Parts: sequence; C-alpha cells; structure tokens
Amino acid sequence: MDEPPRSGYSSPKQGILLHLKRSPGASLAEVAAALGVSKAAALGHLQKLEGDGLIARSYRAGQVGRPRVVFRLTGGAAALFPHNYTEMSLCALEFIERRLGRSAVAELLTQRAHDVADRHRTRLQTGTLGARVGELARLRTEGGYMAELGPRSRGSFELVEHNCPVLAIAGRYPEACETERRMFESMLGAKVETSHRVVAGDPVCRFRIRDARRDP
Repeated sequence: MDEPPRSGYSSPKQGILLHLKRSPGASLAEVAAALGVSKAAALGHLQKLEGDGLIARSYRAGQVGRPRVVFRLTGGAAALFPHNYTEMSLCALEFIERRLGRSAVAELLTQRAHDVADRHRTRLQTGTLGARVGELARLRTEGGYMAELGPRSRGSFELVEHNCPVLAIAGRYPEACETERRMFESMLGAKVETSHRVVAGDPVCRFRIRDARRDP
C-alpha cells in the first residue's frame, strides 16, 4: 500500500493527492472514478487543494469540443510525500565533499547501495525475473518510492517509481542515480536501463529490466 501524503487532509483529499502523484494530468471524471465519488464531490475536494496551492489545473485539447480541464500536483505538494530525511543527508554529503572531495561522496553512495542490496538480497534470490522485479517494486514502495510494475514487452520488464524521496540529493549528486541503477542490477542479477528520471524533469523514474543472459 502506498504511504499517504503527510498532511492533515481528509482521506478523500489524500486519495486525490496520491492519484495525481501516480497519474498527473487526470481529468475530473478520472479523479472521481479513482475515489469512487461523484464529480461534484471530487470537484469540491480539488478546489480546496487548488486553493491551498497543492494542485493546478490546465487544459488539454480534445478531439471534439472545448479543451478538457486536467489537474496535476504543484511543486508545493512535494513536501507532503516521503523524503527520507533528505535535508540532513544532503548536509552530511556536502560536508564530506568539502572535507574529502567528490570521490568520497561517490564512494559513500556506492557503499550504501551495497549495504541495501545485501540487506534485501534474500528477498530477491528465488523465482523468475518477473517475480523478482515484483518483489523489488514492493521493497521500493516500502521505502517511499511508490513503485509499480509497468507493461512487459519482448522479454523485458518495466519498473516505475512515482515518488523520489531523495530528489534533492539526486539533484546535487547525480552519481546517486547511477549507483541506484547498478544496485538494481546487483539485486536482480539482470540488465537495468533507465529511460526516465524525476530529477531530469520527468514525472516518474522508469527502468527497463531484462535477463542479462539474453544479451548478445
């Protein structure tokens, strides 16, 4: 289960925030369907969140008639989602960089990735690659990344993460993203490629995973 946004909002409003995190650009009808409420009720919740600066509306051209109103989270909503003590961690990394240099930061990030992989490796040792990717998605969701499996195609699997708890760190130290990709390869025993990154402005982090033994 996804962790709800850290806020004092009611369950319907938290549900909207989670839905727009997963599905940016959702229409009123889509939000209402996700919550299981009427469009009038969904609109009331959306307007409250919009007034609080957490949601913005825009317009998407439709095939027929006037453009459709869609909703997405604003930058102000990011603080409501898990961030894993990012500020303290970033401070520590910057201190290490000043004292020991950038290479020491990269070494620390690599060591942490090894520790994480070792701690969870037993959960990913058995089963098919698809089963292992599914278990990795559960692990990542437990860590606040709101992960899920994407569509499978041509023997490859897709892992999608809707939240980046370490976004500030990745923005300052891009090495963290590459370290994470290599960690996935180690944990899964597979080839992992990154196609989208939240830190690069994409709405999600997206990984393509395939059996390394099938590579030429």
